[in-house]
Amino acid sequence: MKNIFVGVSTIIIVATALWVASKGGAYNGGEHGKVIKDMGTQQKIAKIQQPKEKSDEQKEQDKLRALREKAGNIGAFKVSDAYKSKCSSCHGVNGSGYQNGKKMMGPKLFGQSEDEIYKKLADFKSGRKENVVMKGLLIPMNDDDLKSFAKEIGEFPARAKAQEESK
Repeated sequence: MKNIFVGVSTIIIVATALWVASKGGAYNGGEHGKVIKDMGTQQKIAKIQQPKEKSDEQKEQDKLRALREKAGNIGAFKVSDAYKSKCSSCHGVNGSGYQNGKKMMGPKLFGQSEDEIYKKLADFKSGRKENVVMKGLLIPMNDDDLKSFAKEIGEFPARAKAQEESK
């Protein structure tokens, strides 16, 4: 009885497989194959089509974005490469705490004296003030480097005034 059941089941399975294959399944190019073929054609057509021209609103947005970027860089004055690489990403190009109209992660440095800045830098380096980013940046620096940064940042108001007068 067991062998008869297995034999009948095998015949049914083989017959079903042959019937599906004769109808043309998805992998044999049947109805599903046509759908898949159409999808490929649609993708090719989409790639061939030219990109759409920007709408007037998008053009205006692009102009406005460019103007904002330009305005954000106008207030920037000449700073050292060391300041740019270590400080400007958090405190802004000019130490204002803002860049391109957006609030930066670090506080405003502009307007602080050289002595204030040096004391804060020394405190961050020694760990008296806790800030992982500042400590990581300052650990490899020596005292002369800290004084150099403090002097440069302390000169920001004078540099901004000189730039304003030169316009």
